[in-house]
Amino acid sequence: MNNQEILQIFKKSNALLNGHFLLTSGRHSNQYFQCALVLQYADYNEIICGMIANHFKNTEIDVVISPAIGGIVVGQEVARQLGKKSIFAEREDKTLTLRRGFQIDEGKKYLVCEDVVTTGGSVFEVIDIVKNNGGIVSGVGFIVDRSNNKVKFDVPQFSTLQLEVVSYSPEDCPLCRQNIPVIKPGSRKVKS
Repeated sequence: MNNQEILQIFKKSNALLNGHFLLTSGRHSNQYFQCALVLQYADYNEIICGMIANHFKNTEIDVVISPAIGGIVVGQEVARQLGKKSIFAEREDKTLTLRRGFQIDEGKKYLVCEDVVTTGGSVFEVIDIVKNNGGIVSGVGFIVDRSNNKVKFDVPQFSTLQLEVVSYSPEDCPLCRQNIPVIKPGSRKVKS
């Protein structure tokens, strides 16, 4: 599938939102990709996550790890298709951490999966968790790359949809200057 076909799935699922949004990164944007609205459909989930799994099928991977909440469904489906275990990191006191008995095994190889990347903050946090515990990051796979391949993780990376979507620092946001109310549709709490 190409960018246009995947974008059509987002539009058909009403997952490409237009307005004034506060992103997890703290930046503002006029567009928001609500991947959960796409991934709620098993067939779309299988197709889109299958592109990530297919890209990494010849890569040495022991475990798939994702940041909660958005990356969990992606990581689980990619792991299923690769026949691997899936774990996730979640926020505790604003920091991603492993809980629920999940652990990083020294020397094992990990594929990090996420739904949307704007600045890559959550992915970088997960990479640090893996490395700081002796694991090896084999790659990063994600659905939407809002940076149009500008964010680099210094490991093999793959996204199913690459777009350059404008985002603004809150101080420079033209939508704020127009007094358009800002909406925070994501799962992570950030200051507006």
